[in-house]
Amino acid sequence: MYSTILMLHHYIAFIAILLLAYATINGAIGASSEKVFEESHRKINVFALISCHTMLLLGLILLAVSPIAEVAFADMGAAMKDSVLRKAVVEHPFTNIIAVVLATIGNAKSKKAIGNGRKFKVSMIFFGLALVLILSRLPFEKLF
Repeated sequence: MYSTILMLHHYIAFIAILLLAYATINGAIGASSEKVFEESHRKINVFALISCHTMLLLGLILLAVSPIAEVAFADMGAAMKDSVLRKAVVEHPFTNIIAVVLATIGNAKSKKAIGNGRKFKVSMIFFGLALVLILSRLPFEKLF
């Protein structure tokens, strides 16, 4: 079960990163031009948001059932001294929770914003920040 959830988390992370990048680029293009914020633009944001939430949910399940987390939570002081454990158990989950919160706020604010340029700008900022945060804590050594 653990390996299946880990694999799903891994692949959905790729999807989430691609959709966040697409939403950010879409927001940048829309903010710099006179495009109209249409339903297709809103759907891009929603799909990015759904993939982020799915990735977060799977990650939290992994954190709960992970043998590494069990060791780390038993002695948190020792885990904080070990950079690999600290990244896996503290930094990676906490930063990605913040990223998902930013993506959620960005989606809500872009729906409520008045004016097409403002909607695109809000999308670009919040989805871009979420993308940067996720990329900053991505375990590149475990990707391939």
